[in-house]
Amino acid sequence: MTTWAGWIITVAGLGHTIGSLAETVPHHLGAWFDGHLWSEHEYAEQSDAAAGFWYSVFSFGPPLILIGVLVLWLGRRGLTPPAFLAWAIGAWVVITFVASGPSPLPVLLVAVVLVLLAARRPGPGGGSRPSSRLASGHPEPRAEA
Repeated sequence: MTTWAGWIITVAGLGHTIGSLAETVPHHLGAWFDGHLWSEHEYAEQSDAAAGFWYSVFSFGPPLILIGVLVLWLGRRGLTPPAFLAWAIGAWVVITFVASGPSPLPVLLVAVVLVLLAARRPGPGGGSRPSSRLASGHPEPRAEA
């Protein structure tokens, strides 16, 4: 479940980032690197180049890729991401979907559900234990023979 969630989050971040870069770079790359953005301090007077920068490079896409890769990394080690991460992504998806309208964003709710289900699973990496010594970096105590 965790690995699927990680892939969904990573692909969503990659999709937004690659798509927005393909749409903005051909038109605004020069303005991004000539100091044009440094002079834009008023949001209401933002140029198309600045809007394109916020839409692509400085958007939610790159952090979403990092979160997705982190979830994959945890999943491959048998660890479950904390439930607060899923709740935070879920809240963000709902708020942005309501505010901005129809988009592919709700696909992230599938990842949210998968992480929440994985966190409730009993056993290592699941959430049924009060705290996991493995997740905190402390190994399990050895049994004395």
